[in-house]
Amino acid sequence: MKSYLKTFLTKETAGQFAKLAVIGVVNTVVYFALLNWFITVGIPRPLRTGLAFALATLVSYFLNRQWTFQIRHGLGSIPETLKFFLINTVALGVTVATVELGALALDGLTRLEENVANLVAAILILLPKFASYRDVVFRSALRREGRDPMQDSDAANDGPQPDPNSVPAHFPQGSD
Repeated sequence: MKSYLKTFLTKETAGQFAKLAVIGVVNTVVYFALLNWFITVGIPRPLRTGLAFALATLVSYFLNRQWTFQIRHGLGSIPETLKFFLINTVALGVTVATVELGALALDGLTRLEENVANLVAAILILLPKFASYRDVVFRSALRREGRDPMQDSDAANDGPQPDPNSVPAHFPQGSD
């Protein structure tokens, strides 16, 4: 477990996490833009919510694949895409549950409180989503590109270590 947690403490992972957060903001803007456009054109509520979620998630998938994890080969597979949608559906469930718990705790929510509850949910799900994307959704593609996210960065140093008391082979053995 310790070596797994160490995989999150690299410069590359920090950059990926920051990109994921930026994409989260972009994805939120895309979602609300689509949702409001669907309201304007008269699409019924359950359908417009589902469509906006699906399209925004698709945008998020491609942005994360190309920019966050920099996977250059292929467009992705159906299983990869389905895993991404499943993770985002669970995240949506956590968001809805968080907002509803806030509404229960406060006996209803003002618009500001609802927005704060959504922000709290977004913060709660950010790291689990990142880990899921990296370790479940995109892991196979990253491995194909020679970048296994689960490989401990110290594993490369686990090979045979030189004896500090021996003279390296390319040095002369010394003189009398």
